[in-house]
Amino acid sequence: MTATLVTHGLAGGYGHRTLFDGLDLTVAPGDVIGVVGANGAGKSTLLRLLAGVEAPQEGALTLSPSDAFVGWLPQEHERVPGETVAAYVARRTGCARATAAMDAAATALEHEAPRGGPDPADVYAAALDRWLASGAADLEERLPVVLADLGLPCGPREVQQITMTSLSGGQAARVGLAALLLSRFDLVLLDEPTNDLDLDGLARLETFVQGLRGGAVLVSHDREFLARCVTEVLELDLAQHSHRLFGGGYEAYLEERATVRRHAREHYEQFAQKKEDLVSRARTQREWSSQGVRNAMRTSPDNDKVRRRAQSESSEKQARKVRQMESRIAQLEEVEEPRKEWQLQFTIGAAPRSSSVVATLSGAIVSQGDFTLGPVSLEVGAGERIGITGPNGAGKSTLLRLLLGETPADEGSASLGASVRIGEIDQARSLFTGAAPLADAVQAQLPGTIPADVRTLLAKFGLRADHVGRSAAELSPGERTRAALALLQGRGVNLLVLDEPTNHLDLPAIEQLEQALESYRGTLLLVTHDRRMLETVRTDRRWQVEGGQVSER
Repeated sequence: MTATLVTHGLAGGYGHRTLFDGLDLTVAPGDVIGVVGANGAGKSTLLRLLAGVEAPQEGALTLSPSDAFVGWLPQEHERVPGETVAAYVARRTGCARATAAMDAAATALEHEAPRGGPDPADVYAAALDRWLASGAADLEERLPVVLADLGLPCGPREVQQITMTSLSGGQAARVGLAALLLSRFDLVLLDEPTNDLDLDGLARLETFVQGLRGGAVLVSHDREFLARCVTEVLELDLAQHSHRLFGGGYEAYLEERATVRRHAREHYEQFAQKKEDLVSRARTQREWSSQGVRNAMRTSPDNDKVRRRAQSESSEKQARKVRQMESRIAQLEEVEEPRKEWQLQFTIGAAPRSSSVVATLSGAIVSQGDFTLGPVSLEVGAGERIGITGPNGAGKSTLLRLLLGETPADEGSASLGASVRIGEIDQARSLFTGAAPLADAVQAQLPGTIPADVRTLLAKFGLRADHVGRSAAELSPGERTRAALALLQGRGVNLLVLDEPTNHLDLPAIEQLEQALESYRGTLLLVTHDRRMLETVRTDRRWQVEGGQVSER
């Protein structure tokens, strides 16, 4: 079934705050609309409205046909305790809900229909159609095949036993991708689907999105994914409190947005210059008029009526010109000055240079359950910039922990150089997971810093009064990432370790991070699957980690 979703005058937000309003949008079969904007602009809110999970503040949504199967796959930062792989996939594909609805309809067939209510047979028939359309009938058979194809060999029994909380981050990401690949939605809403996916997973996701017959609306910070998949871009502009739909894909959006913003700035500057000229001329005319009256009073003899009348008429003429200027100013069509979006002004604090050898591994081996990294022998020199890539579960994060001395080598040796000052953003953002207020958690990492300076630092990263008093564990992943970036600016480092730093950052913040990395002069270890970042950030070497082995590329 193909479906079309139309919004009219849609407004969304939370509490008394409206994030966007007057939104008219059509999502037709074959449309892939990417939603972009700064964090807090309402991207996830929009997806919830389109999914019918929340009611809009104003406006209406129309789904045609009304029984179309709409799938909403939100970000899930925490896994549900005790939920098995099979239960997770059934929930994310909508099969679990369709099964529950069909079971309830089947039970209702056994009872007499309430007077004036729908015929239970009709309800059951509709529920059965939805159950079949969801793919629930053969989900148990399809799931192990897709998981095996993604590198997670799990039989029908294992998927019913293995819990999501027992999986590594990379394995959980692959199960999440499997749920999407197994889904049979008529229209799909995706919130940050690229998070935690490796390059192979990204390629599979792109193939899936490009092959959709139905429409899709997606939120993503992955610029390459957007460039390859979206047909239109909806920009939610928080600073201007506006929205605009751009056709032609992501690259066309970037070009058209730059043109639109340049024209808006030029239009405002033309208005401001014209208004300034008129105000200046009116001021001059007013001064001339006042000066003429004073001169007439001072220089004209009482009996020189002709001269006095001429000067009076001249002054009145100047006054008319003043009124004309003021009228022209009042008639000017006001042009509001384009406001600049909040930008992350980010620099990385520098520490004195470390020893010439920053870290060394010599025949190092680490074993963790069934996984073994190594033997690995390598050396990191001061000032080197190393990009690290590889599939999920290959050992990239384990390699970083080994280099930093956080995980001891089971065999061989690992050593850190002298005077090494480490700044790290790990994949789990583990510095900000406790119950302490954010301001206290940051101050604990910056000894000697007074609370006022900590709050000022966090404010530069968009973490204001309503953030700093909350426990770090209550913050969103994006907010925890910005707090980690604030720490890098607040303390000096000469070894910067970034493990998937773009996860949960918005596009402007990613670009600011790339600029900061360009000016950073210390040692850099960068793990990322962001293809644009890999192209943009200058590196001297590239390590490929796969199957527990490290090779130079």
